[in-house]
Amino acid sequence: MTGQKATLAVLYDFDRTLSPDDMQAQGYIQSVGYDVERFWKESNELAEKNEMDANLAYMYKMVKEAEGNLILNRQALLNYGAKVKLYNGVESWFGRVNGYGEKRGVNVEHYIISSGLKEMIEGTSVAGQFKKIYASSFYFNSRGVAVWPAQVVNFTSKTQFLFRISKGVTDINDGGVNNYFPQESLRVPFRNMVYLGDSATDVPCMKLVNSYGGHSVGVYDPQRGDDGRVKRLLKENRIRYFAPADYSEGSELERLLFLIIDKTAAYERLEDVHVRNKQSADED
Repeated sequence: MTGQKATLAVLYDFDRTLSPDDMQAQGYIQSVGYDVERFWKESNELAEKNEMDANLAYMYKMVKEAEGNLILNRQALLNYGAKVKLYNGVESWFGRVNGYGEKRGVNVEHYIISSGLKEMIEGTSVAGQFKKIYASSFYFNSRGVAVWPAQVVNFTSKTQFLFRISKGVTDINDGGVNNYFPQESLRVPFRNMVYLGDSATDVPCMKLVNSYGGHSVGVYDPQRGDDGRVKRLLKENRIRYFAPADYSEGSELERLLFLIIDKTAAYERLEDVHVRNKQSADED
């Protein structure tokens, strides 16, 4: 890896991290005649009564409640995704972060790891900014209608995607993620990961990134100003930093990420020296 540009992977939850609300609550739930609170109440009760994964429960309920109301196909989900509101500055965030990384000699990549719906995220204006979107998704039948979960991402299964990104084994069906990789051959070491999330469902990823020298960041809605949750995450050593979910130029969150890029650039130059020294020693 010596002489190559360092890669920093920035990993995002979606709901309440890049968007101020659950994506399903920004059009879909209302279109099937539900108020948001009732939909989630019934979905959670379905999960509890049947010892069912909560994400499978909401996906089942989406399919069920669409019957007689709308055709739940990929295009419909993309259309709902296009209506999802993003936090201030998100649309220009990626260009600014990538540009700063380029100046510092760091290649910045962006990934989504979300329990929300992949098809809806793909409908947002920023979908093309991500190298990979890992999220729950539907299987569509021959008529293009959503009938079954194709992929379910919950708070514990999120962690597998950190290992996939680290090893460069990004296909979800590639068993090579379980292969041994020497530390120096990892495409993205955990120290070069930034995980942005907002709640307890992000804790396994936050803790894993922290444990290996990476950077976990808790964000909170700047309008509500309720930072109690992220402060608790910091006290419990789940995250190292927190900031309002304001992605605009010059924001606290932008300044924080730029500092992480600076640190990555310096550390990887030192690591490059170490690897070259080690190679020289092994040749003797």
